[in-house]
Amino acid sequence: SMVAAPACSRSVSPPGKGEDWQPAYQRLAAAGKLDERIEQAQRLFDRCALCPRRCGVNRRQGNQGYCRAPLQAVVSSHQAHFGEEVPLVGRRGSGTIFFANCNLRCVFCQNWPIAHEGRGRPATAEDIAGMMLNLQRRGCHNINLVTPTHVMPNILAALRPALDQGLRLPLVYNTGGYECREIIELLDGIVDIYMPDLKFMDSDHSQKYLKAPDYPQEAQPSIREMYRQVGPLKINDEGLAYHGLMIRHLVMPNRVSGAREFVRWVADELSPDVYVNIMSQYRVDFRAYEYEKIARAIQPGEFIEAINWAKAAGLKNLDSRSVSQYALFQRRGG
Repeated sequence: SMVAAPACSRSVSPPGKGEDWQPAYQRLAAAGKLDERIEQAQRLFDRCALCPRRCGVNRRQGNQGYCRAPLQAVVSSHQAHFGEEVPLVGRRGSGTIFFANCNLRCVFCQNWPIAHEGRGRPATAEDIAGMMLNLQRRGCHNINLVTPTHVMPNILAALRPALDQGLRLPLVYNTGGYECREIIELLDGIVDIYMPDLKFMDSDHSQKYLKAPDYPQEAQPSIREMYRQVGPLKINDEGLAYHGLMIRHLVMPNRVSGAREFVRWVADELSPDVYVNIMSQYRVDFRAYEYEKIARAIQPGEFIEAINWAKAAGLKNLDSRSVSQYALFQRRGG
C-alpha cells in the first residue's frame, strides 16, 4: 500500500465523543455493505442518471452528457482550505478536493474555467485515494468533496483503497444542490456531512440563472433526504463538525435568490436547528453582467433583510461569520 495506516492515523483525533467514533463509510464497510454500493454507483455510468438532467449517455464508452464530464474524474486542485465554514476549517483547514465540470451552468459562476470548461487533471480512484490520505497526513479535519455529483462513483471507488490505507476523516459532500433524491439515498451511510447550496426557490430564476428550471423541485427533496440521513450538525469539543447537515444560500441582488422563501422552507420543512450559512459574497462574475437584475453587487440592506428573515423564521443556528457580517453592516447603517 502507498501509505502505512499508522503514519496517517496519528494526526487524527476522533471527531466524536471518545475513541469509538468512526466515519460513516468505515461503519458501512464493517457491515459489509460498502463494496455493494460502489458497484451500484459504477453501474450508473452505463446510462448516466447521476443528476436530475438524467442524460442517459454511456460514459464508459466515452460519451459525455450536459456536464461534459468524461468517465475518469478530473481534479482541479486538492488543498487545505481555510475559506470554508468555521466548523470545517478548525486550525488546520478543510481538506478540499475540487472536481472539474458541473451539472449546473450558473451565469454568475465564480469558478467557470473549472466548472464550465473542465480544467484540471484526470485522476484515477487510486489518485483520489492518495489525495485524501495526503490531506489527512497534513492534518486537515475532513475530506471536502467540492462539486461531487457527476463523479460520485469515482469518489466511492476511491474510498475503498483510502479506507484500507487508514483514511479516518469525516466526508463532506459539498454540492450545488442539483441532486436526484435516489442518488442521495445511495449515499446513506457513506457521507458524514452534507453541505448543499439551496440557490433558488423559484423555477423561472433557476432556468434563467442556472439553466435548470427544475432546480427547486429536485434540490428540496434531496436536501430533505440528506437531513433524514444525518440530522442537525454535530460539533465536538474543539468546535469541529463531524456529522450532520449544513446549508448554504447566497444572497443575490433584487431578491432573485428567494432568501425569504428559503429560510421559511428550512424552518418549516427541516428544523429551526439546521446550520444555515447565508452568504454575502455575491459578485458580478462570468456572464452576470449580461443579466440586468444581477449585474451589480448586493447592497448591505439586502443582506441585512435576509438575516432578519432568517431570525423571523426562527432559525437558531446561523453561521457565525454571516452573523458578524450582519452586525458590521448594521453598524455602518445598512
